[in-house]
Amino acid sequence: MKIRFNRLALQEALSFVAGIIPARAAKPVLQCIKISADEQGVSISGTDLEIGIRHIVSQAQTDRPGSSVVPASKVSAIVRESIDEVLEFEADESELHIRGSDSHFNIYTHDVEQYPDAIEDEGDSDMAVSLSILQQGISQTLFATAKENTKYALHGVLWEISEEYINLVGTDGRRLARKIVELDTPMPENHIGKRLILPVKAVSLVQKIVTEQNSLIGVSYNEKKVTFSCGDVLITSNLVEGNFPRYQDIIPKDNDKMIKVNTDATLSAVKRASLLTTDESRGIKVSIGDGVMVFSSRAPEMGDAQVDMPVDYSGEPLAVGFDPDFILDALKVVKQAQIQIELGKPDRAVLFRCSDTFIYIVMPVEV
Repeated sequence: MKIRFNRLALQEALSFVAGIIPARAAKPVLQCIKISADEQGVSISGTDLEIGIRHIVSQAQTDRPGSSVVPASKVSAIVRESIDEVLEFEADESELHIRGSDSHFNIYTHDVEQYPDAIEDEGDSDMAVSLSILQQGISQTLFATAKENTKYALHGVLWEISEEYINLVGTDGRRLARKIVELDTPMPENHIGKRLILPVKAVSLVQKIVTEQNSLIGVSYNEKKVTFSCGDVLITSNLVEGNFPRYQDIIPKDNDKMIKVNTDATLSAVKRASLLTTDESRGIKVSIGDGVMVFSSRAPEMGDAQVDMPVDYSGEPLAVGFDPDFILDALKVVKQAQIQIELGKPDRAVLFRCSDTFIYIVMPVEV
């Protein structure tokens, strides 16, 4: 194998693929990437056995086809620190030579036959969706997923497939975000009603894809795997096993107190009210009265904070406690200038209607 790479294009591909390579592994070959050159082009691929990535490097010239398996961290570091515009990679049976204008690195390689192939070509995609719209949907649901693996099905994003859209749902049991993502083409009848749970790591990778504006991403799936194809990137991932909770039961139906608020003003008020909170006194209190919403916090060892925000409200006074991080996480990904907050009893879930396609539900806390 002998390839000449544009260094910046290679660095971009390496950065994307190396992100899933484990720092520690039972077998050293799992800490490697595979560099391949054939009639289809030059690609970098990697896997952690749950997810596989193949990234085409378009700015590369193949002088001799072949493959090489090398430690991801070492190759990434060499390419990152290089000052050359072009790097030459030449491999034989046991070594990879990386040459620049003033440098020569010789890396011992691994057996190509021992490298696991986790990439599955998707064939025809089952669905197509705007990459930018899907990435926005991911950003508006991913933050609400569980950070621990106590309930494995919650450590993923639910996809509910309808004829013309997908429901994306993320929850950790204390909050829930749902986003409706429109499809570019209608789904066939045999796919309508399908439910997939995608791992957090897989949808995070989709969020990082950078390509041309107005690009579509193709998605194909079966009972165990899902594959994303967009531009130079192909991602294959196992699906999360288990049952996602009946999230529809969590969405409040009878919250009768509704307040429209400015998104940026509310974000600022929550940030300021939480400045004096501590790990022991983490919550903030939101009190709603005639024409005003008051954000306050109190920490015995720190002090008090209060922020007043005018609102159009003349109903019954109400006070609710929140974890400020749960509110900030949602407000940071809202695109609309205004949102509607829907409240009921103080101990009931509060609904943030962030747009026609994005809702967020959060449970109150004691303060």
